[in-house]
Amino acid sequence: MIPLAPTPFSDLLEAVAAKTPAPGGGAVAGAVGALGAALAAMTVSYSVGKKSLAAHEPALRDAEARLARARATLLQLADEDGLAYQALNEVQRLPEADPRRARELPGAARACVQVPLMLAGACAELLRLFKTLAPIINPHLRSDLAIAAVLAEATARASWHNVAVNAGLMPDADRDRALDQARTLVDDCRSMSSAVEALCRGG
Repeated sequence: MIPLAPTPFSDLLEAVAAKTPAPGGGAVAGAVGALGAALAAMTVSYSVGKKSLAAHEPALRDAEARLARARATLLQLADEDGLAYQALNEVQRLPEADPRRARELPGAARACVQVPLMLAGACAELLRLFKTLAPIINPHLRSDLAIAAVLAEATARASWHNVAVNAGLMPDADRDRALDQARTLVDDCRSMSSAVEALCRGG
């Protein structure tokens, strides 16, 4: 699978559209989350150094660093999702009676669940940061921050589907725990995204 970060955008679109198992939905979700982090970073870039926002300079500088880390993390998880799915796909292609299939399938499925859970968790962290940024950034950039929040929520919601489709391959207790965790993260992200949007509208 091609690594997302160094890939030209048009080539990435071709790779996603191709008849290959990866990059697929998980990689796309991670890329969308990274775009949200980058867009939020733009709102901070237009806020640092402004005299009217001088009181918030330390918080803005801290957010700048956190958003750069988040962007890198989300891209890394996007790549990891594709690799995890490739591994699962390989195991699932083995004959039902192959002992390797029985041995490796639970672990491969667990990796395909853990990565989207981490993506959703990273987006929850992003949205918590966005809530603190909404009142202190350049007000002309609040619509961009609202869009960043929508993208982060979309990544979390998309991640839910990858958890759900792969959790069924895990033991029941692990499946139920993963689904509960995913639901909680998505609910939290929905709530925080709505709050960020309201703050950015001034409501």
